[in-house]
Amino acid sequence: MRRISDFIEKYMAWIVLAVTALALFLPKSCLWIQTGWINYLLMVVMFGMGLTMKGADFGVVFSHPRDVIVGCLAQFIIMPLLAFALGKIFGLNAELLVGVVLVGTCPGGTSSNVITFLSKGDTALSVGMTSINTLLAPLLTPLLTYFYLRTSVSVDVKSMFLSIIQVVLIPIGLGLLINTLFNKYTQKIKTSLPTVSVVAICFIVASVVSHNSEKIISTGLIVFVIVILHNLLGYLCGYLIGVLFKMDMPRKKAVSIEIGMQNSGLATSLATSAFPDMSMATVPGAIFSVWHNISGAILAGIFRKIEKTEEVKSE
Repeated sequence: MRRISDFIEKYMAWIVLAVTALALFLPKSCLWIQTGWINYLLMVVMFGMGLTMKGADFGVVFSHPRDVIVGCLAQFIIMPLLAFALGKIFGLNAELLVGVVLVGTCPGGTSSNVITFLSKGDTALSVGMTSINTLLAPLLTPLLTYFYLRTSVSVDVKSMFLSIIQVVLIPIGLGLLINTLFNKYTQKIKTSLPTVSVVAICFIVASVVSHNSEKIISTGLIVFVIVILHNLLGYLCGYLIGVLFKMDMPRKKAVSIEIGMQNSGLATSLATSAFPDMSMATVPGAIFSVWHNISGAILAGIFRKIEKTEEVKSE
């Protein structure tokens, strides 16, 4: 089991890319993976993450809240600004600009917690930032969307609150409780948890891509370029903020990943409900949902490689 786990972790980026290609060019092969399963898949991963954590991990976050505040401010300043700037620089039409800006004004997604976990970053900090960002989103997402697009977007506050509680807080809390009560047994399955996370990401990517394959293929290359730049610049800015505020490496990873990965599923939902006459506004969110899981898997592999190199140098 250990060898299988090591193989999947080492080649997870290639595995996700292969699944993406399959779902994109042979969508019928993956259509059986329903989009309604995505939240349940994330809940399984969050539960697994909770099994690796202790209450003290969260105590550190809330006893030193500076990093959470910095990460949250950066999330809602950097990503909307990048989205709007990229849209204008590349001359997007109104529909696609709306979609790109909505991705930028949404909070970080729960996928960031999974990727932070896989990269051996500060998962407690990641969960803390995602939770606070999501709680702020009902206020800030509409305000920022109005600021950049001069239009209003209504956000289902109750739905967002219930979502973060159901998908993130409850599963992690249960995992945390079981790890505290039965630590002797949970230690034995820790090595297999990253494998479960990678498999869940593959299912999520396969579902999103296969159900949106026509829209993704029909969209011009320029939208792919903007989505990729938006995501990668978010990672870079997040990492540089970690350097600026002298965070340790696990926290740099968490902030970088949190800022670069967005709740693009929410962006797609808002595009559908708030801009019903702009069908193409949903495309940037769909593409981002796919791309940030691919790039996140690659980034997690890079971060792990850097960490192993540093461990070898220190020996």
